[in-house]
Amino acid sequence: MKKIIITMLGLVAFAGTACAADIIDLPASMGKVAFPHKQHQEALKDCKACHQNGPGKIAELNKDWAHKTCKGCHAEMKKGPTSCKECHKK
Repeated sequence: MKKIIITMLGLVAFAGTACAADIIDLPASMGKVAFPHKQHQEALKDCKACHQNGPGKIAELNKDWAHKTCKGCHAEMKKGPTSCKECHKK
């Protein structure tokens, strides 16, 4: 029984990764931002870096959260856009 449960959990985790969108268009209220989700998954390898409450939509996703979390991570890693025009395309 334990093996079945562990296998099922592994399949669920893999399915979430396999089904993740390549590009996510963020809400218009955040400005026109196309977020390369798959690219971030491959680079970070840790979903909890953004999804603290587990897989799925980020409940607190808004401009302030994105600027703090996304820009902060990009600045810390010295990789990725940090200026307005690099993220917000017209």
